[in-house]
Amino acid sequence: MCPCSSDIPNSPAEFPYPIESLVPQSGRMVLLDRVLEVGDSHILVELKVREDKLFSSPDHSVPAWLGLEYMAQAIAAYSGYQRKCRGEAIGLGFLLGTRYFECSVGSFPSGARLTVKAEKIIEAANDMSVFDCLLEGPNISARSKLNVLLPQDSQKFLAGKGI
Repeated sequence: MCPCSSDIPNSPAEFPYPIESLVPQSGRMVLLDRVLEVGDSHILVELKVREDKLFSSPDHSVPAWLGLEYMAQAIAAYSGYQRKCRGEAIGLGFLLGTRYFECSVGSFPSGARLTVKAEKIIEAANDMSVFDCLLEGPNISARSKLNVLLPQDSQKFLAGKGI
């Protein structure tokens, strides 16, 4: 059973799903660690910046632009949770772009604990949505609005595009 009807603050032990079960990414591409809170129109997630050579630099940091991927994965986790609540399978979503990306730093240090809050501010009938995203950590703040496409049936959508 999925308690989606109201905001749910969660401790890690209380949240019913591991982050890997909410996003279409797998293995090392899952960059988030856990869901802290979820509601009807928002999600709050946490991650520890990894130094795993996938995105890390020789100076033990990852570039700030990776914040966009952290935000996109937070939206994917939100979508995945909502789908689970409706008894649907996790589907692909598509990051269409951003209206802006502002960040207080040029890179995130390895080991830093970051939170990402994604709040849906627009949902259109054509499966497009806009999320206001805020990433925060020690002396770190980044903000963006992400435009995403969250099709009800991603396989049918891709088949219709000849992919």
